[in-house]
Amino acid sequence: MKKLNMTFRWYGENDPVSLEYISQIPAMTGIVSAVYDVPVGKEWSDESIAKIKNAANANNLAFEVVESVPVHEDIKLGKSSRDEYIEVYRRNIKKLANAGVKCICYNFMPVFDWLRSDLAHKNADGSTSLIYRDAQVLDMDPNTKELSLPGWDESYTKEGLRALLDEYKSVDEEKLWENMKYFLNGVIPTCEECGVNMAIHPDDPPWGIFGLPRVITNAKNLERFVHLVDSPCNGLTFCTGSLGVSKENDIVDMVRHFTEMGRLHFLHVRNILITGDRDFNETSHKSECGSLDIYEIMKAAYEAGFNGYVRPDHGRMIWGEQGRPGYGLYDRALGAAYINGIWEAIDKAHK
Repeated sequence: MKKLNMTFRWYGENDPVSLEYISQIPAMTGIVSAVYDVPVGKEWSDESIAKIKNAANANNLAFEVVESVPVHEDIKLGKSSRDEYIEVYRRNIKKLANAGVKCICYNFMPVFDWLRSDLAHKNADGSTSLIYRDAQVLDMDPNTKELSLPGWDESYTKEGLRALLDEYKSVDEEKLWENMKYFLNGVIPTCEECGVNMAIHPDDPPWGIFGLPRVITNAKNLERFVHLVDSPCNGLTFCTGSLGVSKENDIVDMVRHFTEMGRLHFLHVRNILITGDRDFNETSHKSECGSLDIYEIMKAAYEAGFNGYVRPDHGRMIWGEQGRPGYGLYDRALGAAYINGIWEAIDKAHK
């Protein structure tokens, strides 16, 4: 069987989902993790990286994918201090490569790397999931309202957030592209030296919010991105759920195209149910539960020669489980089994 590198997101020692449980998921090959106790823009220690690797290996899991090494806001803003932060980023790449990491997932979203209106929406079956209602999110605009964004209330003070938003008033989409290219020119040569792939995550959701520019949103922009620095190391984390909430995105075609280009390094597989023009619910992974055809997505990846990493992305909270919204054990484990089952069926059908 053509191997699928199935991985699982793990948030470290404080994650309610243990490595022992992750290792019990059939055909699970590795974890996706990061050093979470170091501020953005600071260097990770060899000891912290080794601790993650050793813990994973002790449970027969590999640690080859990092999600994420955050990009400092000064880099996104194009400030004069960006060079020192890019140098730190390069050092982190080298350290991770020395520990056996082969893929780094990151994003270039200003301020917020995801937004939802509710993190525990009660579904008809009693499960809970993340949902997005555009009108509710826009009504929480931190430019004019008190900070009340789900998941972000403790990340910024009201004053700190407004100051940062003010700084971004001088950064439009073209300026963000320019700053992104500057960053890539700084780090991709290091990746080429170390054998590490950079894999940018799409904007979530893939449209501008609160006046902030967001550009990793559609096929045209992904094409532009991979040519900013034309290197095999400059690639994508293709998140089906993030890109799939926009009806303009043909997810199956995009997966096939960027896999054939050799630029799809990491595949986040999840389903969503589009409930309005810019409204959606996160659902179970099965195709019939949402708006995406997971079978066709995986078939496109298989036929295009996908050999990167994959992980089941956000799941519902089911069977009374409590934990990090979207990152419980049970529904993501079901998702991994479902994806592996599809992959096996496709593989056997092609033989």
